[in-house]
Amino acid sequence: MAKTPAQRVKKHGAKAVVPDHSLPPVINTTTQRTPQKAQSNSKLIVIAGVVASLFLFWYLHLLTLNQMTQLSGGLAMPDSLIGGFSQDYIVQLREAMDDSARGQLNYVHKTAGTLFPLIFGFSWLLLIGTNVARKSWRWAMWAAPLLFAVAHLWSNVAIDSVLAAETPDAGSVALASAVTVASWVLFLISLLCGVLAVFLGRKSPKQ
Repeated sequence: MAKTPAQRVKKHGAKAVVPDHSLPPVINTTTQRTPQKAQSNSKLIVIAGVVASLFLFWYLHLLTLNQMTQLSGGLAMPDSLIGGFSQDYIVQLREAMDDSARGQLNYVHKTAGTLFPLIFGFSWLLLIGTNVARKSWRWAMWAAPLLFAVAHLWSNVAIDSVLAAETPDAGSVALASAVTVASWVLFLISLLCGVLAVFLGRKSPKQ
């Protein structure tokens, strides 16, 4: 029976030969994570997010909300009115849409109307974060997509609320209109911030 290292030392003293049982370090060179590889992975995520955002914008504003005009006698949905809307317009739209049509608009708000601002906001945060190195600039530019997501989600609720009311009051309509306009303005500002972030990202490596 083979003796243990302790038994060998006890029998032979300093002359005992104790085998080295230490294991060599395991190094897998294929899993090394370099800064270049990490940056490449983040860029792929950003590109996927931007593509998803563009698709959802097309699906929501250019396809679904446009098709909703078939249920309102040709009247545009409040979400599409960049310049806002009046109380008279909401009353006219409500009379043109039955309960089923208003329910469909509410469903659109809960699905594509919710996914679009969330995915857009998250993608633009990544876009700005991966391209803008200066912290103060980054935080300032992050404000636009964050506020856009909040304003867009708020406008969904506000529009559904005024359309559900039998007699929408002027204050509620004015609030819904203001939030909708703010959503469009913040969306355009976010797009400009995205373009500026890409420009700063291309400029940084040369400096």
